Order: sequence, then C-alpha cells, then structure tokens
Amino acid sequence: MLRTNIAEQDNPSGHPQAILEGRADQGGEVGKNLWVGRFEAMASDCEILIENTSKQKAQELLAQIVRETWRIEHKFSRYRDDNMMYRINVSHGEALAVDQETAALLDFAEQCHQLSGGLFDITSGAYRRIWRFDGGDMVPSVAEIAEIRSVVGWEKISWDAPNLMLAKSMELDLGGLGKEYAVDRALLIAQHLRRFDSVGSCLINFGGDLACTGPRSGGDTWKIGVESATYNASAAAKVALAGGAVATSGDARRYVMHLGKKLPHIINPRTGWPVAGGPSAVSVAADSCMQAGMLSTLALLHGNQAEDFLDAQGVQYWLQT
Repeated sequence: MLRTNIAEQDNPSGHPQAILEGRADQGGEVGKNLWVGRFEAMASDCEILIENTSKQKAQELLAQIVRETWRIEHKFSRYRDDNMMYRINVSHGEALAVDQETAALLDFAEQCHQLSGGLFDITSGAYRRIWRFDGGDMVPSVAEIAEIRSVVGWEKISWDAPNLMLAKSMELDLGGLGKEYAVDRALLIAQHLRRFDSVGSCLINFGGDLACTGPRSGGDTWKIGVESATYNASAAAKVALAGGAVATSGDARRYVMHLGKKLPHIINPRTGWPVAGGPSAVSVAADSCMQAGMLSTLALLHGNQAEDFLDAQGVQYWLQT
C-alpha cells in the first residue's frame, strides 16, 4: 500500500492522503494489471482504477487527480467561508466579477435552466433553510415556503459573464454540478496521460458518478454496479461501460413524512415542495458526467413522468423505485 504526499496547500480540507494499491486482475501479477487509488472528497468515497501502468505513473496520475478534485471541492463548496461560492453568496446585491472557470459553470447552469423550463435551478438550495429531510415529520408552513420562493429563481439573477449580481438573500448552490464536474476534469487528466505518457485505461468513480477513458485492455468493458438508493449490499444494476460516463441522482434515505407518506428530498424550485411519485434514484449514461448528472436530476424533478422524460432524451438509463 502506497500513500500520496499531497502538500497541505493542495489539501485545504485536511483529507487523509490518498492510497494506491496493486491488485491482481484475472490471474495477473499484483500491481501489473490493475492499480486502485482511493481518497475522500465531496462527502464521497472516490476510486480510480488504472490498468497496465507502472507504479510510478499510477502514482502520478492519482496525485494529479486528487489535487484537481480537492481544488474543485474547495473552490465550489457552499460550506466554506474562504472560497468563490462564499464570495458570491455574501455579495448581498453587489455586482461581482467571477473567474473563467466559474463563469463556464454558470453558463452551463443557465443553459440547463432554460432547457428544463426552470426545473434545474441552482438558486433552489435556499430551500434547505426550511426543509429537513431527516425522516421526521416537520414540514414548513405555506408562509415559510412563500418567503423562500421569493428568493429562488435563476431569472432573478443578473448574469452577463463575467459579471454576476444576486438579489439580497439569494444564494447559489453548485452541489448539483460539482462532483460531476470533478469527474469530467479527472477524466481529462487521465486521457491526457494515456495519450502522452503511456498510462493505461482508467475508470473514475466518485461516489457512484463514473467515467472511463475507454475500453479495458483487450477491448473488454468495465463492469460496474449501480449503487442501490437504499444502500444495501447488492447493486441495483450491472452496467458494462466502454466509454463516456454514468451519473446517479437520488437517495431513498433522505425524506420527510407528511400525512403518512414519504416526501423525497427533490424539491421543485417553482413550488418549493418535494416532487412525489417519482423513482427513488435515476442513473443515466451520457458522453460526459455533467450531462449525465443533469439528465438524472431532471428525471427526478419530473416525478412520475421520469421515464417518459428519459425516453424522449434517447439515453440509456436505469430507474430505482
């Protein structure tokens, strides 16, 4: 077992160092056929599988991915008071110029909002002030929902890149994009090293959001299991991945009881009320993890019309009820 030595300035959240282990695969020599890197980020267990690569190159790839993932986590977390998201959310109606990377994510969020008819809205995180999806039965009042709804809505934002202005009491939450963005960034690093530094095929898994550089050696697919929304030991589905990404949205453990029924943690930003009647989790395959994550989230927001929505997109998907 090997540990990375990521410098403190590249690990602002103080995560444990990443671990790299060699694993015998299909009867091969330990460490020759498959390296497994593990680390923590974004409240998730992250894993990198690297094929047919030397120990030195596997270490280099893992370290680069870990640094980039921790950088993204620090920059876009809503739980810190020393990053870009904090600056945005305490701007209190003042105009703020954002950097190019943040602007690109805001542009993507705006496109998703427009294409979804307002269902995908990164201002809707404000509802967490009044909703507690902890299995209890505390439901906010009509007045409380109306108050928060008054500060929710992308259309209330002034956005003309790079200049951003939020109305007072509004906030942005990139949690619905951040992990998928990190997966796509990690994939770019792996693709670059595979092309220019003879690193083998790679599978990236950040808490169930996955992407791979291509088929395994010999043309085999990566065999992955879609995690159950109830977090039991068995996978909800088996997927063969030869390229692209898979993202999963949903968590059956996060709900609130109301009138004897479970209300899921997915909130319609236009009503401020949970979307009932839909699947407990949705997994979608797409070219990029951000695209897959956006579609899986939108499917949940369509409630009992989730399957019809996904059929109309022409994508491969898996539903958990």
